[in-house]
Amino acid sequence: MLNIAFVGFGNAVVNYHLPYLERQDQINVKSIFRREEDRIGDTEREAWYPDIRFTTSFEEVLNDDEIELIVICTHVDSHVAYAKQALEHNKHVLVEKPFAPTVEEAEEIFDLAKSKGLIAMANQNRRFDGDFLTLKKVIDSGVLGRLIEIQSHYDYFNPQHIQKGFGLLHGLAVHTIDQLYSLFGKPEAIHYDVRSINHPGESDDYVDIDFHYGLLKTTVKCSLAVKINHPKFIVHGDKGSFIKYSSGHQQKNPDGVTKASFEVEPASNWGELSYIDENGIEHNESVKSEITDYGILYEKLYASIKTGAEKPVKDEEVLAVLKILNDGVEAAKNSGGSQ
Repeated sequence: MLNIAFVGFGNAVVNYHLPYLERQDQINVKSIFRREEDRIGDTEREAWYPDIRFTTSFEEVLNDDEIELIVICTHVDSHVAYAKQALEHNKHVLVEKPFAPTVEEAEEIFDLAKSKGLIAMANQNRRFDGDFLTLKKVIDSGVLGRLIEIQSHYDYFNPQHIQKGFGLLHGLAVHTIDQLYSLFGKPEAIHYDVRSINHPGESDDYVDIDFHYGLLKTTVKCSLAVKINHPKFIVHGDKGSFIKYSSGHQQKNPDGVTKASFEVEPASNWGELSYIDENGIEHNESVKSEITDYGILYEKLYASIKTGAEKPVKDEEVLAVLKILNDGVEAAKNSGGSQ
């Protein structure tokens, strides 16, 4: 059994961690640390989880010998401090994305973990989104031939909420950048078009980043000014094309414990595939959606901790994504540009 503790009790913990851990029999959530100021007016939710111990003492968590893994789900500006304290107390750490504010701070965490024989890893759980797993299934099948272009969209329509400050890259684009980086690795070149519609040089509400891999170009797009629903993924190869709309987010429950759904989504939202096979025959097919399951990341992390298996999210991937995010912010400050 792997006993774990959480730092924080916000949206990520309640809706994207705990619901998927219910099916992980080898993992036990023992404690959740919350700062006293975060509990003010918000203590009733704790009663929804009678088997979890809530505490306002981080020292209590750090000194609990049964706890092997601490999962840090706070704002990015406190990730480094919590991660270092946990590692110093010989705990493995899983840290929400973005992993750290800077590449240098992320390297410090990884170096400390290695020096103590521990695991520090970013929670890139969106690699296990149903729509992304469906995309991988189609790419791996090879029916599209040589890949020419992949577009990944993560958009909203909130132009009235566009404010000064940088957050879209680190808040949304971090997911899709990591997804594509996990597929293709380090690109030969990157082009940044990151800017703001209302606050040029002071925000990053429009993101369009191209990654070049020889003939293949992958693009991550995020915007707060997209009114009509756009496919989450568009793929073109020299044998065919594939599109997939978003599988959406986990359904939240404001009145009790959130339950994850492991049902296949309606066929109306399955992917659309059109290709020409090796005999010149055209195929037009609906591609059954894979199921979102963030518990898979925990299964793989469990194997890393208990058996020494390779981490599902590699250090170099985390560092590369952080550099892309920070370079994107710099591009936005300069109203766009190339890197």
